[in-house]
Amino acid sequence: MYLLSKAYQKGHSLVQKRLKKYGLTNIQYVVLELLWDSEGLTASETGRLLSIDKATLSGVIDRMVDSQWLIKKQDETDRRVSRLYPSEKSKQHKELLIEERIEERIKANEQFLSDFTMEERILLRRLLLALL
Repeated sequence: MYLLSKAYQKGHSLVQKRLKKYGLTNIQYVVLELLWDSEGLTASETGRLLSIDKATLSGVIDRMVDSQWLIKKQDETDRRVSRLYPSEKSKQHKELLIEERIEERIKANEQFLSDFTMEERILLRRLLLALL
């Protein structure tokens, strides 16, 4: 598991470099991506859908609200519940960020797997899917 964790860290850092210029982290981008498709989710629903624990997600959401990527609104029927919405800023950057994310994934995968043969890439993919 140690090696898998280290491989994840390396891949994660390759992807993170491209989002940095927008002031976003990988996890923040994933939250945005979900909310572009499902506006108005609660933090609990978001965490459950993304498999992110409540404590981690709380800080992520607070930073995204502070940096104006998200808007947090009280639920109209239950004032104890807040709902999350993409801000105007995130809507304006949506297409660019999606394009950037696709490009970053391709480039990061190529860089990450550059020393692998095609057979090794296929085997790695099979093994990773088996772990899931």
